[in-house]
Order: sequence, then structure tokens, then C-alpha cells
Amino acid sequence: MAKVQTILNLEVPAGKAQPAPPLWPMLGANGVNIGQFIKEFNDKTMDLMKKFSGVDVKIKAKLTVYVDRTFLLEVGDPVTSGLIKWKLKVASGSGEPNKKKIWKLTRKDLEEIYELKKNDLNAYDVEQGIKIIAGTAKNMGVEVEL
Repeated sequence: MAKVQTILNLEVPAGKAQPAPPLWPMLGANGVNIGQFIKEFNDKTMDLMKKFSGVDVKIKAKLTVYVDRTFLLEVGDPVTSGLIKWKLKVASGSGEPNKKKIWKLTRKDLEEIYELKKNDLNAYDVEQGIKIIAGTAKNMGVEVEL
């Protein structure tokens, strides 16, 4: 196996990688075949894009780039804030999260998001995972019913 040149941690909307900034300059600067990356990423995340239709949910991806310009793409879980926006069917969080609460999530909503994120969370059980997600939601200006 070739020597590792760099490892890039990316957040890209599911099924919507494009040869445009900010992705294109970063990939090009590291010698990645942009067309090949876009095809592979979009193919691997197309089902997620369909599931989260209506909201651009970003997916975490780890891209290991080797000196011979080959790469290994590992697709992770969606980012928590994206799942919260998907659940609420909104494009963004509150501009003033401490003053302006515009949405509300129930415990059932938090549990559903937890099920999608549990492999990626640093939590020992459901309760801790829900608290982590609730914290993200509160930072977005979402009222949480635990």
C-alpha cells in the first residue's frame, strides 16, 4: 500500500458533492481526482440524500490521500445539526439562539435522531446521547422537551 500523504475530514451534503468551492480547491491541492471523488461520494450517499429529502444534511467523510494520488473514502454519519434541521424541516438554526427559540423538539424526536447518530456519539447510553443532541439543538435556538 502506498504511503499516506494526508487525511482530510470533510462535511459534504449527502449526494451533492460538486466540483466547486470549498471542496474543489481542497481536493485539487491534495492531488485528488475530483471527478472520481465526487462520483464515489455521491454514489455512497445517494440513499441518505433521498431519506433526508428537502434538507441538505451534511455527511462526515474521512478521505485518506496517498502519495500516488489514490484515495480511500470512508463515509460516516450525518452531522447532528443537519439531522435536527431535517427533523424540523428548516434550512438553518435561529440567528439568536439564546433569545429567540423558534422550534421545538420532543423526546421522541430526540430519540429518533439518536438512533441515526448513536454510532458516532461519545455516549454510554441513550440518556447521555439524547442530552448531547439536546445541547446541539439548544445551541441552534430549539426548545427541547425532555
